[in-house]
Amino acid sequence: MSHMMDATLKEKYPAKAHCRRVAKFLTDQGKPRDGILYLEAQKTQMVEDDDQAIQFRQRRYFFYLSGCKLPDAYLIYSIPLDKLTLFIPPIDPDEVIWSGLPESREEALQKYNVDEVKYTNEVDAALAAYGPSQSTTVYAIPEQVSEHISLLPFKSTNLDSLRTAIDECRVIKDSYEVALIRKANQISTLAHIEAQKVARHATNEEQLYGAFIGTCISNGAHEQAYHSICATGTSCATLHYVRNDQPLRDRLNVLMDAGAEYDCYCADITRTFPLSGTFTSESQTTYDIVKEMQEVAFGMLHANVQWEDVHAETHRIAIKGLVKAGILVGDEKELFDSRVSVAFYPHGLGHYLGMDTHDTGGHANYADEDSMFKYLRVRGKVPAGAVITVEPGVYFCRFIIEPVLENPKMSKYINKEVLERYWDVGGVRIEDDVLITEDGYDNLTDTPKL
Repeated sequence: MSHMMDATLKEKYPAKAHCRRVAKFLTDQGKPRDGILYLEAQKTQMVEDDDQAIQFRQRRYFFYLSGCKLPDAYLIYSIPLDKLTLFIPPIDPDEVIWSGLPESREEALQKYNVDEVKYTNEVDAALAAYGPSQSTTVYAIPEQVSEHISLLPFKSTNLDSLRTAIDECRVIKDSYEVALIRKANQISTLAHIEAQKVARHATNEEQLYGAFIGTCISNGAHEQAYHSICATGTSCATLHYVRNDQPLRDRLNVLMDAGAEYDCYCADITRTFPLSGTFTSESQTTYDIVKEMQEVAFGMLHANVQWEDVHAETHRIAIKGLVKAGILVGDEKELFDSRVSVAFYPHGLGHYLGMDTHDTGGHANYADEDSMFKYLRVRGKVPAGAVITVEPGVYFCRFIIEPVLENPKMSKYINKEVLERYWDVGGVRIEDDVLITEDGYDNLTDTPKL
């Protein structure tokens, strides 16, 4: 599998195929076929009150249609001509002194899957030429069109459709994108293993954090998909814990949610493990519940599975496990209908993964009045070719659970004496990244589990 991944990544990023996919999405919806797609790269931005540039992150919409990570670039894709033109910054002699020579047009043409490379000072002329002679509609993203760019040559300017078209097309990954996500997972696995090794003698969460990031960089992933979560003890109950600086002392467990970014594509992996090397009885019970939740979810995966059904089933497994542990009491169906399990499992089962950690096309409904589904980031059927995270969890967060204990209608379902033994567990989450296939799934994450 690794050999196939490496062979795939030796090819060019399939930018033009993505342009065609987006164009087809637009025209299938009845939009004009005689238009162009116009996008701009992220601009170089300076640190306030300093002469250094802010760390650069390419716009994902631009990268999806170009495969280019250069700042201050532009692209035009002609739908009727099937022609992709990339515009890169020209040589700035003053900048060369500090940063060396930039990519030339010839180098860019060899590197990127485009038909033509020009310099950015030719963008306006190119747009003017496309407008009256070949295309009547320009598709763009409104807040990503520079003030100096004129779209007046075009009969029609569509600023409403391109973002949505790219969002929807990004849901289904091609083989190159899957290879990038697999590579990000491969590097992240090395980093998770190293962090677990460091945990044996670490004295502070920041040592785990440093071990993870350092391993990623050493293996070719210079960016992180998101801010790593290196939580220990009761902090494991904080879903997006960001401090990563607390002393370990006598804390029980580590919940590490961290993933590398490789060529603009993300991994998102969570592992929970004991600092001492052995789980306490309460930690083991919680871990076993979450592991079963994930295994049951895996067993339900296939093309066009209804994601709400998978999420709901993991709640049923959580309820069964919490009843067995003595934390919840009562009829399991009644417990499910009461939504008391949301106090222990407040987030959604997973989200799409790609160029963004929480990738596009999920159609979340945060206005949903049903607490079990309010934070579910993917709604509806999950197609073959989508990459999605499967990340169930069980948490003992006082901020969430104590208000439930004060509610007589809900507190009757919770055994407070048994619950008292579980606060120090904090929480357990296990997360893998999977590719949905016609008959099942392909787990892209091979990070060891307990």
